[in-house]
Amino acid sequence: MSERVLVTGGAGFIGSHLADALLARGRRVRVLDVLSPQVHGPERRAPAYLSPDVDVRVGDVRDPAAVRDALEGVDAVVHLAAAVGVGQSMYELEHYVGMNDVGTAVLLEALLERPVRRLVVASSMSVYGEGRYRRPDGRLVAGARRARPQLERGRWELEDEDGAPLTPVPTPEAHPCELASVYALTKYDQERLCLMIGAAYSIPAVALRFFNVYGPRQALSNPYTGVLAIFAARYLNDRPPVVFEDGLQRRDFVSVHDVARACCLALERDGVEGEVFNVGSGQPRTVLDVATGMARVLGKEGAAPEVTGEYRFGDIRHCFADISRARQRLGYAPEVDFEAGLEELARWLRGQRAADHVAVMRQELSTRGLTLGSSEAA
Repeated sequence: MSERVLVTGGAGFIGSHLADALLARGRRVRVLDVLSPQVHGPERRAPAYLSPDVDVRVGDVRDPAAVRDALEGVDAVVHLAAAVGVGQSMYELEHYVGMNDVGTAVLLEALLERPVRRLVVASSMSVYGEGRYRRPDGRLVAGARRARPQLERGRWELEDEDGAPLTPVPTPEAHPCELASVYALTKYDQERLCLMIGAAYSIPAVALRFFNVYGPRQALSNPYTGVLAIFAARYLNDRPPVVFEDGLQRRDFVSVHDVARACCLALERDGVEGEVFNVGSGQPRTVLDVATGMARVLGKEGAAPEVTGEYRFGDIRHCFADISRARQRLGYAPEVDFEAGLEELARWLRGQRAADHVAVMRQELSTRGLTLGSSEAA
């Protein structure tokens, strides 16, 4: 009989694509998902895009009984269940720590009684804080950050002690982690807990640090989800996307199909237990370029992005992936070209409706003092 894989959080964006990929590989798939209203709407129904071949268990990963039930007869686990979002994590601390940290601890305690062949945990590029930089003299910099006075003046780029600009370069897994948000802290906790307990109890575990994942099935009405989904929700409501700082911050956008493939490889490859891998495209793009690219594929070229000149606490300037380790150890290589991925996303979006909650999100962050306007933007 074929292997059964449990995907926690498997009814969501990445999880549903992973379920499809696993089924295509001949695996049986079970999903444990709380069906959060912020992602799945107030009716909390399993989404129609989830394959009927998936065994869906509705339950909270923080509930030991639900987790034990979901693990019955399971051979491997991919742990995706998490509260997601940098900005929201900075004021819903209990929710993020509970869902991400406590949920992972509950899963691991259950695995002590029912060990599996492989555990894959979804971590995040957010654990790096700022990515890797190079000084004008060529030396690499780790632990760089921006001071508040600099941000208040609207000087967004990182600088050395003499005020010279630093140049962003690809970030490898060995880069020191600088946790800039509650979300980042909890994602780091998730990966460390899984690797630590995996090593102690001989449960082979692998951590994947996802960069900015995009594609069909993103939660369009969640203003704390991926930036492309937020931009899409604005465009679908004939409003311009909101871009913080000056829009020139660089990120690594990776197709959800490539991410699902990386998860499958992490389940299948021998000799990678205890390791951490970046999962990205390896290609940096500015947020402003992504916003205009989305406008182009949706035919919304007239909706120029609203560049706020504001800093959002918890955000970083540049971070994009060095994926050489994943290439060498996992055999991972991104296959979806960004333009092709945008076109696929646009085709899916044409049949979607989205509630635009960006204004509510901005007000929430502003009221709590979690945004900072620059004097130059004023």
